[in-house]
Amino acid sequence: MNLFEYISDRWGRLLLQAWLHTSMVVQCTILAAILGVLIGIAVYRSPIGSAVATALASTILTVPSFALLGLLIPLSGLGSTTAVIALVLYGLLPIVRNTIVGLDAVDPAITDAARGIGMSRLSVLTRVELRLAWPAILTGMRVATQMLMGIAVIAAYAKGPGLGAEVFSGLTNAGSTNSLNQALTGTVGVVILALVLDGIYVLIKRFTISRGVRG
Repeated sequence: MNLFEYISDRWGRLLLQAWLHTSMVVQCTILAAILGVLIGIAVYRSPIGSAVATALASTILTVPSFALLGLLIPLSGLGSTTAVIALVLYGLLPIVRNTIVGLDAVDPAITDAARGIGMSRLSVLTRVELRLAWPAILTGMRVATQMLMGIAVIAAYAKGPGLGAEVFSGLTNAGSTNSLNQALTGTVGVVILALVLDGIYVLIKRFTISRGVRG
């Protein structure tokens, strides 16, 4: 059976795996964005706090995927919960770092002017600083999404959902019938999904960032 026949015969199952893979990555990116932006807001005014937050997020990223999943499995068991925790942790670094960079790059004269017209500290943050930092934050989310698309494949080790199951099954049964088809289908599927999500980010950027800010 060639690759195209394999995909045709299992089209329904592959579509479900692709949907679960994409859904998990998108949801984990959103969770990482919420947590990462909050961390960035909390520390961006403090050089020491920014350095510590970035260092901690970087440390998480240096832990091998298999090792982190292995540490989490005794705590949260096999399945989606462990996969989600791991992906959120891995997605933090680019979002935290870009949030700090974006907020730090806001011209103080702009925030002073906003305060001068009577805006509260919270209003300045939400209506001025975060809006100006949004391009950097969006870039961090875009990088995180691309990273998580690949790491989500490894999450199949913890019985996480998605195309990783197809890749792992193919590699585990190497040499058997359809093992190569399984591995190729899962791998190519992840690449295609990553390109689709990246295209969506391009559209989000176009519709949420003014042309002047985009440059």
